[in-house]
Amino acid sequence: MELINNTPHVPTAVGPYSQAVKHGGFLFCSGQIPINPTEGKIVAQDVEGQAQQVLANIQALLSAQGLQMGDVVKATVFLQNMADFPKVNALYEAAFAGHKPARSTVAVAGLPLGALVEIEVIAAVE
Repeated sequence: MELINNTPHVPTAVGPYSQAVKHGGFLFCSGQIPINPTEGKIVAQDVEGQAQQVLANIQALLSAQGLQMGDVVKATVFLQNMADFPKVNALYEAAFAGHKPARSTVAVAGLPLGALVEIEVIAAVE
């Protein structure tokens, strides 16, 4: 098992966890919230801007491991408000460019740092 904690283009963990863990042919990526890695904080205030930052963080995390969105086999989307689903879904679909991994979407009572959206993914490593 390899712990991934040094990807500079992804926000540092806000708790005691790794950015990702590589094990058994898979990369298990911790949930990404919309922290801008350059500024170290959430910049976007609307769900679209936050979703774009989350997806950019995921792409950066995958890229640092030589992977891309097409390698994702499972995604879990956490939303502060399920009414935001259509907006986030459109951005998600564009980011995955036709690739359709298994996915769950869950409404939650709250997310770290007041985020409106969080996404975690599992990618196949070959």
